Amino acid sequence: MPADTAKTTPLVALRGIWKLFESVTVLRGIDFEIHPGQVHALLGGNGSGKSTIVKIISGAYQPTAGTIEIGGVAAVLSRPSEAHAKGIYMVPQEPHIFPNLSIMENLTTGLAGDVAANEQKARDLAGEIGLNVDFTAPGGELSIANQQLVEIVRGLMRNARVLILDEPTSSLTRREVASLAGQIARLTAQGIGILFISHRLNEVLELSDTISVLRDGHFVLSAPASELNAEMLVDAMLPEDFKAPAAAAAEMAAKAHDDAPVLEVNGLSGQTFRDVTFKVYPGEVVGISGVVGSGRTEFAEAIYGIDTDATGEVIIAGQPAPKRSPQISQEMGLAYVPEDRHAHGIFLEAGCGQTISASLLSLRGARYMSHRAERDLAHSFIDRLRIKVSSAGQVARTLSGGNQQKIVLAKTLAPEPRVIILDEPTRGIDARARQDVYRIIRDLTANGVGVVVISSEVGEIAEVSDRVMIMKRGRLTELAGGACGVDQISAATFDVHGGVSA
Repeated sequence: MPADTAKTTPLVALRGIWKLFESVTVLRGIDFEIHPGQVHALLGGNGSGKSTIVKIISGAYQPTAGTIEIGGVAAVLSRPSEAHAKGIYMVPQEPHIFPNLSIMENLTTGLAGDVAANEQKARDLAGEIGLNVDFTAPGGELSIANQQLVEIVRGLMRNARVLILDEPTSSLTRREVASLAGQIARLTAQGIGILFISHRLNEVLELSDTISVLRDGHFVLSAPASELNAEMLVDAMLPEDFKAPAAAAAEMAAKAHDDAPVLEVNGLSGQTFRDVTFKVYPGEVVGISGVVGSGRTEFAEAIYGIDTDATGEVIIAGQPAPKRSPQISQEMGLAYVPEDRHAHGIFLEAGCGQTISASLLSLRGARYMSHRAERDLAHSFIDRLRIKVSSAGQVARTLSGGNQQKIVLAKTLAPEPRVIILDEPTRGIDARARQDVYRIIRDLTANGVGVVVISSEVGEIAEVSDRVMIMKRGRLTELAGGACGVDQISAATFDVHGGVSA
């Protein structure tokens, strides 16, 4: 724990910060401090202003009004390089690694001074935080956990006194999370201040000294982590008029299926999975739990037609699909939302309306849609999915993670699919956005759409599913009893004990 912050000068302080984008007010008189040796967590729903605060501290944005203080002295950060020069470094959620450069070159590229001295400093700092690697190996061989450590060493090479960790645990295993916690403790012991951002509330409570929650551009809660719990944080992030929807009854597993399945898979086999057989009926959610590497994403891609080498039978809305491709699957009524929305789901540099209309253009074989039609389509989904944007033309890159995910969902739903596969639909988004995604899933099933949810979060599978299946070592089996609790799903997923029926 840090020294009493009342007796220390903040490493960074925001005083009365306002930020407006055209006519939209994003931040409203923000006061925020990061002290030496402190982990200060910043939470907030998508569109709350959280990303804007981070970009102001890191020099990517400049405030409309208010003052930034560094070490108690007013400062202007007009670009990220100026933030670096003043000891502020951001470790992004997706580390920026040069895959074809050596790890040492990744650490030292862009630094002035003696090459040998820089390399020795890199080795020393890497040793202090537990980055034990072959520095001559290509950066592309690093695990996600070690990529994040490389980013931290980059910051320390630039004498960073403030580190911004943006969703640092979203792609880590439990062991890697525990290791990162140890590195954070070592850094704060050296007097480094950390701004910690995560949607995993238990980790926030465990790793943070102070937690501040943003809602609609201003802080609604700021207190020592020891005085808070997960329920208090969720309540603070939700809008004041939010009413939690009643939990959907798990009736689908108990009743006979009178309708024909909207998706039927028989004996599907590929390189990482074999003999996958299951059905999805109209209006139900089939949850698929499995650890990373179990084959769950690969079999979803095979169903959709991304993997064309898989063997077996796929029937979509009653029609066999002997030859599959994403185009054919869409035409038959099957939609797929991939795990990596940036790489495969959204046009980051285009307007939101262009992403939403893309799937319709593909189905119609058209090159473009009229501006008015595209705008009307986009606004219908912006209203329906409660997407927080200034206009349909807002560039997707400028949206929060949760709103980007909703844009991907809108694109997927535009052709009105009969069945949809959602692979990690809430990865990297906060509690409020998660509830919006769950509401969207309920709306789909209410309209007779069949939904497959693939997730590594057992609690999510338990919450949304009517039936639960486990993908383990390339085999898919169904849990007895339909919708099941967290304990039963966890036990089956991680081989704690029995409970899986073929």
